[in-house]
Amino acid sequence: MRNLGILWILYGILRLVGALGALLYSGTLTVMWGALLSRVPDPFTLMTLFHVFLIFAIVLGVVAGLVSIVAGLSLMSGGQSARTLGLLAAFFGLINGPLGIALGAYTLVVLVPANARVEGR
Repeated sequence: MRNLGILWILYGILRLVGALGALLYSGTLTVMWGALLSRVPDPFTLMTLFHVFLIFAIVLGVVAGLVSIVAGLSLMSGGQSARTLGLLAAFFGLINGPLGIALGAYTLVVLVPANARVEGR
């Protein structure tokens, strides 16, 4: 579990860096998105939706990063909440890119008990 915890901590740091990057470059992202909206009938609605999505993506990145770090620390220490936090981190990992999918799927295989997988047939 120690290695899995280390991987979740590294992944959490990566998610936080990604959220920070989106926050720092939000102005550039807005200008780039606005350049695409020059020929649509209602650009203001689409720009508002873009800002809502951008805020959601930043908040999701921060929450997933913090959950991943806490889950990694819990997995490394072997606490009682390690399995629950690991499964929550796996869920957040599965909704973000190839690295998160790989780590989330591996975590699910490790943390879901074997008898639950057999009985589920």
